[in-house]
Amino acid sequence: MNNITEDFPANSDILNQDEKPSRVVNRLLLFSIPAGALLLYLAFLIFLIPALQEAAFVSPRISAPDSTYLTSKKYKNELKVARSELNILQNKFRNLTPWNPYLVVNTTDNRFYLYRNRKLIRSGVCSTGSYTLLKSHDKREWLFQTPKGVYTIQGKITSPVWRRPDWSFVEEGLPIPPPNDLSRFEAGVLGDYAMPIGNGYLIHGTIYTRFFGMPVTHGCIRLKDEDLEAAYHTLMIGSKVYIF
Repeated sequence: MNNITEDFPANSDILNQDEKPSRVVNRLLLFSIPAGALLLYLAFLIFLIPALQEAAFVSPRISAPDSTYLTSKKYKNELKVARSELNILQNKFRNLTPWNPYLVVNTTDNRFYLYRNRKLIRSGVCSTGSYTLLKSHDKREWLFQTPKGVYTIQGKITSPVWRRPDWSFVEEGLPIPPPNDLSRFEAGVLGDYAMPIGNGYLIHGTIYTRFFGMPVTHGCIRLKDEDLEAAYHTLMIGSKVYIF
C-alpha cells in the first residue's frame, strides 16, 4: 500500500484504510484516466451504444414499386419483351422434347421417368452403378459406373440370359474361364426383359429387389419387374435414354 500512496496525494476520499485492496485499485485506475478520454468514453456509452443497438434491430424497409412506373409505357414495353423471350424459350424446350417415348434416369437419386407423347406416364426407383473399383491380379481394372449422356434402345430381349464377363469371376475370386465356357451363362438373373443401350450396358430386371433405390449395379440400370415391363412395352428400338 505504501508504494501506491506515494504516487498519489494522501486523500481520504481516495484511500481508506477500511477499503478492500481491489476497490482501492479500481478507484485509483479511474483517476489515472485523462479527463478528455473519460468524457469520450462516457459519451460512447450514453449515445453511440443505444444508437448501434437500435440500428441492429431495425429491419430494412423495402419500398413498393412506384405505381406510376407500373402504369408507365416503359414498364409495359419491358413486360412485353420479357413475355416474348419466355415464349421463345418455351418453344425451344418443346422442340427439344421428343414426341416419341423416352426414358430419363437420375443416377444421383436412383430414379427413372418414363415419357410418352411428352407426358410422364411412369416413375419410380431404380438401381445404377456403384462407382466401386475392382482390380485383378493381372492389373486390370473395372470402374462400375453408369455412363451419363444420351443413349438409344438398341434391342429388345425377352427372357435374357446373362453372359458373365471376366470381372464377375474376379469379383468372386474365381478363375476366369474361356470365352464360351458354359459357366459364363446364367438364366433368370436379369428379369423377364432386357434392353441394351450400347457398350455392354443394359436396362434389365434383377433378383436383388431389396437394393432398389441404391447405387449397387456394375453399370447397368435395374428396374422393378412391373416398371421393366412398362418400359419394355413403351420404348421402341431407337428410343432415347437420357442418363444424368
